[in-house]
Amino acid sequence: MRFRFIQQHGQHLSVSFLCQALAVSRSGYYQWRLKRGATSPRRQAQQQRDRAISKAFDDSKSRDGARRIQAELIDRGMCHDIKTISDSMRRQRLTPKAAKKFKVTTDSNHKLPVAPNLLDRDFNADAPNQKWAGDITYLYTSEGWLYLAVMIDLYSRAVIGWSMSSRMTADLACDALQMALYRRSFPEDVIVHSDRGSQYCSGAYRGLIEQHKLQQSMSRAVFEYIEVDYNRKRRHSALGYLSPEKYEMKLVA
Repeated sequence: MRFRFIQQHGQHLSVSFLCQALAVSRSGYYQWRLKRGATSPRRQAQQQRDRAISKAFDDSKSRDGARRIQAELIDRGMCHDIKTISDSMRRQRLTPKAAKKFKVTTDSNHKLPVAPNLLDRDFNADAPNQKWAGDITYLYTSEGWLYLAVMIDLYSRAVIGWSMSSRMTADLACDALQMALYRRSFPEDVIVHSDRGSQYCSGAYRGLIEQHKLQQSMSRAVFEYIEVDYNRKRRHSALGYLSPEKYEMKLVA
């Protein structure tokens, strides 16, 4: 009974202290544990920690490294240092995948009107709904290759609008912008940046910009990649390893 008590409370109190308090020898306790095939409290804690780290890694779709996993575990009420997490990931062979870059898909070889570059390479914002950026890429799905248009808020890098289609038309870009407008309650004076592709230079897209009193901006390249599930899962070093959603919540609070 005394050995069982030590096993149950060994994670919170030292084995030496418990053995002394219960008047049993440490060697006797360890012999009893070996006979029972019990796992040590330290090993049990390690196994529990490994499971938590593995789950956080899987939830990130195998993309997050030790620092982002540390931030995620803190959110879940578990505080571990970087070395502990790195050692666990190495032991479990959890290697983050490199982010996939978006491929250029839009065609800027046209005679449609081109908007000026209002951002001038300044992709930072002090608050939501100051600067949005849109781009189009393609990806393989169960339905075959589809085009994906996205709109992100440069304040938090959150995806606020998106649209998919088997054809890369002006409607694809318009639908992503309309979703962003609806989800953000139709703000005005937002700088909406994109490349100079024909979809963004089309009359339909420019009409949306004018109708909702937005400011259109263009340059030859927008950003290297956007991840489809940016909003809730992806933690950014520029945001203190917070997800875009939680970063914006800090401003509201």
